[in-house]
Amino acid sequence: MKAYRFMFVVLFALAVTACAPAATEQASHEGSPPHWTYEGEEGPAHWGDLDASYAACGTGKSQSPIDVSTPAEEDLTNIAFHYQPSEVNILNNGHTVQVNYDAGSYIELDGVRYDVAQFHFHAPSEHAVDGKLFAAEIHIVHKSADGALAVVGILLDEGAQNDAFQPFIDNLPTEASDVKDAGVTINAADLLPAVQTTYRYSGSLTTPPCTEGVNWLVMTTPVQLSADQLSALESLFEGGNNRPVQPLNDRTLVEDNTP
Repeated sequence: MKAYRFMFVVLFALAVTACAPAATEQASHEGSPPHWTYEGEEGPAHWGDLDASYAACGTGKSQSPIDVSTPAEEDLTNIAFHYQPSEVNILNNGHTVQVNYDAGSYIELDGVRYDVAQFHFHAPSEHAVDGKLFAAEIHIVHKSADGALAVVGILLDEGAQNDAFQPFIDNLPTEASDVKDAGVTINAADLLPAVQTTYRYSGSLTTPPCTEGVNWLVMTTPVQLSADQLSALESLFEGGNNRPVQPLNDRTLVEDNTP
């Protein structure tokens, strides 16, 4: 099972890299992609200038995250969630803490299956709603058989203790690390809000190379975590690890208004 999961994650990484051939070429010549950060001369305002493979970060017209404001309301086909528990295979990649998810979990979106690859967090949130940022945001990243990406965004707000998140929070690496098996399991289904309507739009990866064509599904209902749980997330990356909101431009932003 662990070997199969490892191959799944490797294949997903290759699929994301394939979306940015210039990045692949850069890595093959220099051994690693260009360095970027969340502040200073290598921060979000400069990502598009750091390397040709990151050009979309500066010139793209369908970038993420966005400020969700005045979406058009529609009765959309519900997302079908088929999540199963996974061992917590966790790493700190220097930009976020990521859980590589066991194979077999997926969503169905408009008749297409997207398999779960990993989830990670940003604090504060990347998406805003009517100008408001939330304490943090979880991104569950999925990939279809033909390489298309879909990301479920879960906004996190302060409130009651949330036991579903505790196996993740208890095993947060405080420094950059390799993948390790934490010896506990987590079920992504338990991370979702009870009301599973979404804001939907076409956007991008929120980190370099900022590849566009990503299906974004941001939950309309925030999930509560305790102040201590949120503090554990917020304390890992000084100054935060969120990209500022990007212009919507002429994209369609829709709110699914029927659970």
